[in-house]
Amino acid sequence: MEEPGIERVAKRKPPWLRRRLPRGPEFERVRAVLRKARLHTVCEEAMCPNLWECFSNHTATFLILGDTCTRNCGFCAVKHGRPGSPDSTETGRLVDTADQLGLRHVVVTSVTRDDLPDGGAGQFADTVREVHARLSGTAVELLVPDFHGHREDLARVLDAGPEVLNHNLETVERLYAVVRPGAEYNRSLTLLERAGGMAPDTPTKSGMMLGLGERPDEVRRALQHLLDAGCRMLTLGQYLQPSRKHLEVRRYVPPEEFDEWRREALAMGFSGVESGPFVRSSYRAGELYRNLKAGVPAGASIPGNKEERQGPAAELNLDLSFGK
Repeated sequence: MEEPGIERVAKRKPPWLRRRLPRGPEFERVRAVLRKARLHTVCEEAMCPNLWECFSNHTATFLILGDTCTRNCGFCAVKHGRPGSPDSTETGRLVDTADQLGLRHVVVTSVTRDDLPDGGAGQFADTVREVHARLSGTAVELLVPDFHGHREDLARVLDAGPEVLNHNLETVERLYAVVRPGAEYNRSLTLLERAGGMAPDTPTKSGMMLGLGERPDEVRRALQHLLDAGCRMLTLGQYLQPSRKHLEVRRYVPPEEFDEWRREALAMGFSGVESGPFVRSSYRAGELYRNLKAGVPAGASIPGNKEERQGPAAELNLDLSFGK
């Protein structure tokens, strides 16, 4: 799998990254519900390219613990700085909104809160418990930060019983210092490995961006490291530069190459893979989880998935586009 010109900066978006932006009554309704509830979404804060599609299909991507991150990753559009105190009413408003929209798969993430003693673990745990208590049969998927490697914070989150634990590796080891300052490659892998040991019945998931200058051999090595850490669910997507202040795109990866990566990842041992230019951390998260739970071969569809995704109130994804 060749990647020509990975050291050059990509100047122009290719045709496959041009999309029609649907906007209709469902888009406006979902946006109105979220704004009335005073909830942040990664869809908007992180400038996710799937914003119009997801809102129009009655899905969204929420962000807890405020909208200000304590880290300053080179790829992420979420603002950074000194965040305010956590809002004790946020969990209740989130669950009220999930109930109002009739959601059955809720994916929750946060900005990174290195300023908090527990990194926000308590609010993650409270959210899981309240969703389960009030919305019977609703699955909760968490996309968590690294909690600075603190085992007790991860344990607190897992004790709440989320259905899926996601933590993004984001990129290959060589690029970490530039792409994820403040994070550590091995710390992220250790979190996933610990999660598998603490809660072996909870599947772990991770995601990576392509197009930052990574080499194919480095991607393969990272995928093997994820497998060695017990991770079996994977998302691969194209990095898109949010602004001129962010890292430049080194290469636009064509759709057929994402298809090749999907096939290769499945052959390596991943159980479920979403791979494509617009794929993000919680893209079709409910479908990926339901397929895994039902034992359906990766990439296949179980009855009802397509209709559920297109109908009103299929799932609510609360995550950073390439988030933690």
